[in-house]
Amino acid sequence: MTVLFSDEDVAAALDAPLTVAAMRDALLAAYEGRLIAPPRASAPLGGGRMVLTAGHLTGEWYGFRSYDTFGHPESGQLVVLHDATTGAVRAIAVGEELGSRRTGGLGGVAVDALARPDAATLGVVGSGRQAWTQVWAAAAVRPLREVTVHSRSAARREAFAARVRAELGVPARAVGSAAAAVRDRDLVVLATTSTCPVLAAADLAPGTHVNAVGFKQVDRHEFGPDLLAAADLLVTDSPAQAAAYAPPMLAAVEPYGDRLRDLGAVLAGADPGRTGADQISVFCSTGLAGTEVFLLDRLARVGAAAR
Repeated sequence: MTVLFSDEDVAAALDAPLTVAAMRDALLAAYEGRLIAPPRASAPLGGGRMVLTAGHLTGEWYGFRSYDTFGHPESGQLVVLHDATTGAVRAIAVGEELGSRRTGGLGGVAVDALARPDAATLGVVGSGRQAWTQVWAAAAVRPLREVTVHSRSAARREAFAARVRAELGVPARAVGSAAAAVRDRDLVVLATTSTCPVLAAADLAPGTHVNAVGFKQVDRHEFGPDLLAAADLLVTDSPAQAAAYAPPMLAAVEPYGDRLRDLGAVLAGADPGRTGADQISVFCSTGLAGTEVFLLDRLARVGAAAR
């Protein structure tokens, strides 16, 4: 029997600890070769594209996520989970919530693996769905003491700060500039739609960890080369996807590409993570393919256990 999940179902069942744990498992599975996750495929359709990401957890399941870039107000993502033995469709998720929580969960894993153990203050630039799930997941792996937020809309950043206080129980305040949001923060989240840099690396304190979620290609990027040059540790969730962007991801080209590390390798202990309290670490999120299906499988298992 196929189970259908709406955004409301996903929000009710997927908390941050479960999501972060699932994404940690997915990254390790990809590094170990158990999760087959090729770079995304795209079909130009005139005025927009259909984009497909797919994954196969060997012997257990396979599936895909699809979404479009037409920009319609009611566009939604589709995630489909198949049983690897029978091919039967086990679960379908429709909407934005699963994908957003997946991305937040990957960011939470990055914070847990790369940030200082005592990190407790977070500055976020952006106030949309992706910014929220990054803070939501970070709060599950670090005892946040304060969140500062900036975005272009004063009303939205005030509402974001109020949501952090209400739902996460963390003191939060809106500020008037990106520099004010990130200055003297232990953790920084960049989750904007900006195609040009929104912060200067000089505004970061020694020891800061940065999660970058928005545009990061060579022709459009929410951070500049100064951040990559300042980074002592440069990590992504999929080096293959980083190189497969067209044009490629800024961090995947010279002189940075040779320094770009795999988060799965860091989790497995094959690559070193942070080795000093003053190091600046940067996580460039690509959204490892197959992780939405991985999370849908975990969600379906939770739902089955509850029935």
